[in-house]
Amino acid sequence: MKAAVWHGAKDIRVKDVDLKPLQDNEVTVKVAWTGICGTDLHEYLEGPVYVPTEGPDPLLGGQAPITLGHEFAGVIERIGKKVTNYQVGDHVAINPTVTNADRPSDIDVYSGYSFIGLASDGGFASHANIPEDNLVRLPKNFPLRLGAVIEPAAVAVQAIKRNGLTFGQNVAIFGAGPIGCLVAAAAKAAGANRIIICDLSPQRLAKALELGATDTINSGEQDPVQRIKELVPGGVDASFEVAGVQVTFNQAILATKPLGTMTLVSIFGHPIEFNPMILTNTGVKITSTIAYSQATFLETAELITKGSLQVEPVITKEIPLDDIVTDGFEALTTDKSQAKILVNLDGLNN
Repeated sequence: MKAAVWHGAKDIRVKDVDLKPLQDNEVTVKVAWTGICGTDLHEYLEGPVYVPTEGPDPLLGGQAPITLGHEFAGVIERIGKKVTNYQVGDHVAINPTVTNADRPSDIDVYSGYSFIGLASDGGFASHANIPEDNLVRLPKNFPLRLGAVIEPAAVAVQAIKRNGLTFGQNVAIFGAGPIGCLVAAAAKAAGANRIIICDLSPQRLAKALELGATDTINSGEQDPVQRIKELVPGGVDASFEVAGVQVTFNQAILATKPLGTMTLVSIFGHPIEFNPMILTNTGVKITSTIAYSQATFLETAELITKGSLQVEPVITKEIPLDDIVTDGFEALTTDKSQAKILVNLDGLNN
């Protein structure tokens, strides 16, 4: 089968590979759609980040070269001998997170985690073998292309829950990439009042409006903190840092009202510095989130399949696997109008 395989930074090869033997607790998924994640892009540009290269991953056993892709959905073609809850023909989304499963759901991910598609072969291939515990059944009339957006949307839903956002509160989001836009959509679904999003890209800001933002601020043209406090005197109840740079970290704190909460969603590639007095003088609380719990993934799938959480506008491009480097990874590097690029694996528009 054809797959997009990571060999190193700037070295992703579309080539024929063999599907590994099906284990008794696994199903073979015929992949329909897979999204390119910001983490995949980091692996392409500067990896390894999560891809294990020095030895097998302790949870999944994978090691480079790895077939990337952890945001995907498809149809079950085969089932292992010990699979009991799924059958051939079921439509499924994949929860790629694997943990030690030794703590309660809300803190389980913090005991250690890996991702299918980063630490073992994933969804940039025509087929993938997935453990039964990592499947979520989808309605057969639900578009599988939207099933591929459940995973990044779960990151956004977890961020909203971690922040403690409540109905009627005002929100500021720093960074209008795919996750930032999905945080806007999740905030809208959670009943936020004003949803203000800041970015340097006019195209991304326009996309954020489609996904639920009420106001946009071009940070290259206006001081975002000043403008936010003009829109919401005193500052917002909740802020989300989704850009992963020094300046937005500080701005997110400064835009938050006294005793409000700032949530770190992005993964920072480098250490940053800040003056703790900007917290001490306001009582702003900082919290953070990584990935999502299994419960949040299931909740997100239900919100999307029932139409309570609108995610389709985040999709900006659909490409074939053969073009994943030029029209996928390189496009995300150079074209700031792109948000979520989906790879069509089965050739159908389902």
